[in-house]
Amino acid sequence: MERELALEIVRVTELAALASAPWMGRGDKNSADGAATSAMRAMFDSVSIRGTVVIGEGEMDEAPMLYIGEQVGSMNGPEVDIAVDPLEGTDIVAKGLNNALSVIAVAGKGNLLHAPDMYMEKLAVGPALVGILSLNDPMEITLAKAAEVLNKQVSDLTVMILDRVRHESLVKTLRNVGVRIKFLSDGDVAGAMAPAFPEAGIDLYVGSGGAPEGVLAAAALKCLGGELQGRLMPADSSEYDRCIEMGIKDPNKILTMDDMVGTEDVIFAATGVTPGEFLEGVRYLPDQRAETHSIVMRAKTKTIRNIRTLHYLPNKPLLKK
Repeated sequence: MERELALEIVRVTELAALASAPWMGRGDKNSADGAATSAMRAMFDSVSIRGTVVIGEGEMDEAPMLYIGEQVGSMNGPEVDIAVDPLEGTDIVAKGLNNALSVIAVAGKGNLLHAPDMYMEKLAVGPALVGILSLNDPMEITLAKAAEVLNKQVSDLTVMILDRVRHESLVKTLRNVGVRIKFLSDGDVAGAMAPAFPEAGIDLYVGSGGAPEGVLAAAALKCLGGELQGRLMPADSSEYDRCIEMGIKDPNKILTMDDMVGTEDVIFAATGVTPGEFLEGVRYLPDQRAETHSIVMRAKTKTIRNIRTLHYLPNKPLLKK
């Protein structure tokens, strides 16, 4: 993939963030998501790619745009897989909370896992723990190994997990071992990325969340030098069969980074909609301007760019659409 594509992709996440930010705190997650999706889809037309959405807003019959299988881009340029979440954290925006993002991952055609829309068990770590831990180990063993490598007491570890009823047993285990827990209301991609940012103060991300979000987080962690292991959690026989239909021969296996994002180059871009662990949200300024804070990364070079952009809103015709 061409390196110029990274800056083209971040323009897409910027516009989606700008479109959804006005809905912050208004209690209408569907309008926020719809605004982000419409803006992202429109902006893709200017990107020099022949892209196929492999992770998007749903199947063709349930999503009007950015549906799985949709062709996006100018149709000039490299043939690529696209994974998108126009608004990662719809409830976050509706409630005016932290860690909402607009997210895109791009990889060469055939590299991104076509993840079914179901839960995935996840274990995400930063660079220091890559290759050390296993999703097969009991949580007590995982924490002991992590503490040893990080030269910490287990009680000094900080673990992030989504605040969900399904995690009650896991939270009880974490409490019994004595680690610090940082609960996340929503924002599965941001949570899984957090261990790769030292300033976030998170050692591990554990628990279950959406499988599509797992692939997006894996793309980010490949660029950041971290690691995500995942295991699909089909709830019934129909979900199990869905995995097989999508080309996942063994739905119960541990999915590695290579399984989820391939072995070639990956570009990841995210723009903050509301303030979070490593990105600030959209800020409105005088004179019809707004500032966005984005991160764009490339796995091949391990280049990480933090981009602050000042936008003059009257010159954004796609926002009006």
